[in-house]
Amino acid sequence: MTCIPENVRQAWENRDGPAIFATVDAAGAPNIIYVTCVALYGDDRFVIADNYFHKTRRNLQTGCTGALLFREKEGKAYQVKGTLAYHTGGEIFENMKTWNPPPHPGHAAVSLLVEQAFSGAERLGCFEFK
Repeated sequence: MTCIPENVRQAWENRDGPAIFATVDAAGAPNIIYVTCVALYGDDRFVIADNYFHKTRRNLQTGCTGALLFREKEGKAYQVKGTLAYHTGGEIFENMKTWNPPPHPGHAAVSLLVEQAFSGAERLGCFEFK
């Protein structure tokens, strides 16, 4: 079972500034970027619009996992980690096209299936850990 904990959802609605999106390449080297075109999708995913990815897109094509870090207006930070998928068509892609600002190209949508959630060192969640 995966889901986005309610306190993380509430923090997302109260976020301040851009989020930080992390991926890794095939050799394990991290790449971290700011993202502003991000939305919740269903009970268990965040979706990030691929507007200007380069290294991030290459990393996604290797099948990497990733993390999204953001903070709420009061300054508390939240991090979600999970499996990434790259969508150039289909329901998730079409949904992204409805909220991604028109000046941005929206080449694809990246879904992050939330498998872990944290605030600082505190593990949050509604997960069945294996």
